[in-house]
Amino acid sequence: MASLTDPRTDLRDVVDVVIGVDTHVDTHSAAIVDARTGAVLDETTVEATARGYAELVEFADAHLDNGAALRFWAIEGTSAHGAGLTRHLQASEEVVIELDRPERTRRRHGAKSDPLDAIRAAREGLSRPRLGGPRRGGDRQALSVLLAARRSAVKAAADAQRQLFALVIAAPEPIRARFRDQKLSTMITTATRLRAHPSHDVETATTITVLRALAHRARSLTDEAATHERALTAIVKSWRPDLLTHHGIGPIVAATVLCAWSHPGRIHSEAAFAMLAGVAPIPANSGQTTTRYRLNRSGDRQLNRALHTIVLTRTRHDPATRAYIERRTSEGKTTREIRRALKRYIA
Repeated sequence: MASLTDPRTDLRDVVDVVIGVDTHVDTHSAAIVDARTGAVLDETTVEATARGYAELVEFADAHLDNGAALRFWAIEGTSAHGAGLTRHLQASEEVVIELDRPERTRRRHGAKSDPLDAIRAAREGLSRPRLGGPRRGGDRQALSVLLAARRSAVKAAADAQRQLFALVIAAPEPIRARFRDQKLSTMITTATRLRAHPSHDVETATTITVLRALAHRARSLTDEAATHERALTAIVKSWRPDLLTHHGIGPIVAATVLCAWSHPGRIHSEAAFAMLAGVAPIPANSGQTTTRYRLNRSGDRQLNRALHTIVLTRTRHDPATRAYIERRTSEGKTTREIRRALKRYIA
């Protein structure tokens, strides 16, 4: 079979049918579409369980001519609601393509339903010039889980710290005096040592209780984030230790890049990786103006943030990067334009 990811391949000459799947928490809707005509051959909805996945495969098998027809599955959300189905199909050696954030066509009179979305997924799989496979599990999925857990722990810890700071500002004077001229890290330590006294009024006693709770929460979440970071650092070092040798790339940035890249062959070129990261320049030329480019706001924003972190680190500590910035600044480029160029170069 010709490669489905080769842009020169006309999928209508490669496969006979496409099964589009619109995935949800409890159910998956599927539609079988003829690859040559785009006609809908059949539709079904199954439960999002192992039994439902098996029923979907049987549903697809029922439309094969003596088992000779070739097919592929176009699934929305292969790393989210469709993750279970994707694993089931890959274990059965089915061909699966990822339709993450599908390019919706206009709905006639606003029509919207799960079966219609499944049909659109199948037809979109046929129309896209480039097809991407699902992200892999294993180390990549482990990193993804750890990054998500760490990100939420860091955010929640920061929220608790801000709440503690705001509460100290409005606290009764005897409490405020304990925190005066202290930095946030010291304030958290002080808050953990507060104790309510029977002589305190209701406001003071309640404020002390809440401050202690917020301080313990912030510390616990900070420790949790550090635990997740140590775990993902170990995975990165065992999988791609070479990334950590590059200037500006630490374990968090390396893990983010690996999660987006996933495995060899998923991203077909360096330019495609730049587009995925949202750092590929978008031409905005008009008339005689041929050097204008728009900011690319699409792509994987976590990956984009990782590249931004590398740029900031190299700007501060890498002599070659600083020399480049000075040269481009002398040419009249703005700081934003220089950073965009650096992010594209790193990608």
